[in-house]
Amino acid sequence: MLSVCQSKAPGVVVFGCGYVGSSLVKEAVRRGYRVTVLSRGAARFEELPSSAAVERVVADLATDEWHSRIDPRPDVVINCVGSGGGGVEGYRRSYVEGMESIARWLSAGEAGVAIYTGSIGVYSRNDGSMVDETAEVGGHSVYADLLLDAERCFLAPGFSAGRRFVLRLAGIYGPGRHAFLDRVRGSGGVLPGRGEGYMNAIHLEDVCGAVWAAIDRSGTDAGGVYNVVDDLPARRSEVAAWLASRLGVPCPRFDDTKSSPGRSGRVRNRRISNDKIKSRLGWQPRYPNFRQGYEEILKALRKNK
Repeated sequence: MLSVCQSKAPGVVVFGCGYVGSSLVKEAVRRGYRVTVLSRGAARFEELPSSAAVERVVADLATDEWHSRIDPRPDVVINCVGSGGGGVEGYRRSYVEGMESIARWLSAGEAGVAIYTGSIGVYSRNDGSMVDETAEVGGHSVYADLLLDAERCFLAPGFSAGRRFVLRLAGIYGPGRHAFLDRVRGSGGVLPGRGEGYMNAIHLEDVCGAVWAAIDRSGTDAGGVYNVVDDLPARRSEVAAWLASRLGVPCPRFDDTKSSPGRSGRVRNRRISNDKIKSRLGWQPRYPNFRQGYEEILKALRKNK
């Protein structure tokens, strides 16, 4: 590991300081990188390590005003911004206009490795079948189409980076972020939607592991698109029943009349494959299924009671 005191320590630029971004910053510091992190608000920086190795930049990614404040020749660039709210226009500004701004910034230099944390929400299949990176995308939601626009900008020939990885993330859960568990716990015995559909999930720790797998293997992989999901897509009813048993609450039933459609208008039902990232990048999830991932969260919740 390189010492952060070395002037030639490699540099990482992280765009976004949310749930994923802040974890990546902490790991980068542990690995001996100099880190520059950009966020819309300074409040996001409160959980970051108080280290001289971390430079904090408050700015709107979609603008160019931050370009002169960050060296456009980093070893690694990671774009893991969130939507920031604001509906369709918020999506367009955060994902598409933000990525276009990064492309303009890098035109004055070049990144060694660039990573974009996208979403499996771009896949249009809805029949419960297995989906890999070659499956059809877009056309089912304006939000999915905007995510694809950001991917296209990132993968375009003019984007100045030696190697580029799009990591399409499944639904993220982990410490402090476990929405489905919270819904089961507070369901009162009824959950909205249908229980037979598949959930595709990934633990925060395994998201970060996938990012570092791309960075660490970048010398032998030219990049591309990879799904980041655990090994076991599971039906919502199965996950709900297991969580209810562990929480000691009644097993909830599903009621489609109470469904709250997502941004796409309906919940996608498909099983996402992680074969490519495992075979090409050597990534293996620490939490290969929902039981192992949620068990750690449940232990922490019981401990903090």
